Parts: sequence; structure tokens; C-alpha cells
Amino acid sequence: MKSALFVWGGWEGHEPKQCVDIFAPWLRDQGYEVEIANTLDVYLNEAKMKSLDLIVQVWTMGTITREQEQGLLNAVASGVGFAGWHGGAGDSFRNNPDYQFMVGGQWVAHPGGVIDYEVNIIKPDDPIVAGLQDFQMHSEQYYMHVDPSNEVLATTTFRGDILPWIDGVVMPVAWKRRWGDGRVFYCSLGHVAKDFDVPEARTIVQRGMLWASR
Repeated sequence: MKSALFVWGGWEGHEPKQCVDIFAPWLRDQGYEVEIANTLDVYLNEAKMKSLDLIVQVWTMGTITREQEQGLLNAVASGVGFAGWHGGAGDSFRNNPDYQFMVGGQWVAHPGGVIDYEVNIIKPDDPIVAGLQDFQMHSEQYYMHVDPSNEVLATTTFRGDILPWIDGVVMPVAWKRRWGDGRVFYCSLGHVAKDFDVPEARTIVQRGMLWASR
């Protein structure tokens, strides 16, 4: 049986536990043994971490010790998958560039706050987004600093009515990448749990977790 670890905490505004409650049961239905932790100290257990197939982190605006960070990065480099969404992975630890390097990006702004915007599928032959069409979101549109080595699956385009100087900027929304022997998946959707009522947003995260898994 495959094993997955959800690690949640940080800023409560992103509803980390509520989001875990959406995806943890789904992974169990896929045949995973699922453990849920609300402490970063779990990253210190090297043997446990490297025995996992998948880590799903839902932790925003937190602080992580050097030892905790190294435990996570080493586990992923050894072949454990890593998946996350929105601030739970893309704005977890602002003072840790090595962590951001692993994820492939870092949140920097969401102009206008919660707005209406479109997500565009740009790699329709990829199994994570296969069969999905462009779709609408009413949420935060993440402006990010991103790694050019990411394999981008979906994007969004910023309008100029809020910040004229970013008019037409095309920003990655979902990507996959490697970190050592591990697969890393990230999606910027999912500001709050109800965002995953959008079927496409939920499907992308579900498929991304399965892709990332060892």
C-alpha cells in the first residue's frame, strides 16, 4: 500500500485543515495509507520521511528550522513525491530560498485580492490536465516568481485594470518538476476550501498528487 503524509498548519486564513479534509479521504479512496500531521517536526524523522511515497504540504507563512527544511528536501531528493497548492506550498517559508527552489516558485502578490479570472490549459496532452478545458475562478490570482525549468501545465493572464504595468503578463498556475529523484507538483489555486468546488481545480490537484507520488 502506498503512503501519504499531509502536513498542515500556518496561517488559518487559507483553511489548511479544511483543505486536507477534502483531499486526504480522496487519497485513501485511491488506496493510500494516509497520515495527517500538524507539526513540522515530522520532517525530522529521516527514516519515516524517506519511507513515504508522497508528502502533501498545506502550510502558509510559517517558519521552518534548518533541520526541518533539510529533512523535507532530503526526503524529496531521495524519491518521495511532493505536492501542494496556493500558499500552502507556494508561500510556506518566505525566508527559505532552498525550499522555494524545490517547489519551483514563490508567491509575491495577488493584485485585486479575490477577483474573477481565467485559467488556461496549455499542455492538454499531459495526464494531469488531459480532457480539461479553460475555466473560470473567483479567487486570488497568484503573481509568482517562478523557476524557468518548471514544466508548466496551466497559466493565467493578468489584466491591466488593477495594475497597468502587468497587463498581459502570462503567469504559470500549475506545474511539475523534479528535485533530485523526487517529483514535485504545484498549483496556485485553492485560496480557501470552497475553491475546490470548481471541478477543474479539484481534478488538477488530485491528478497532480498522483503524478508526484513515488
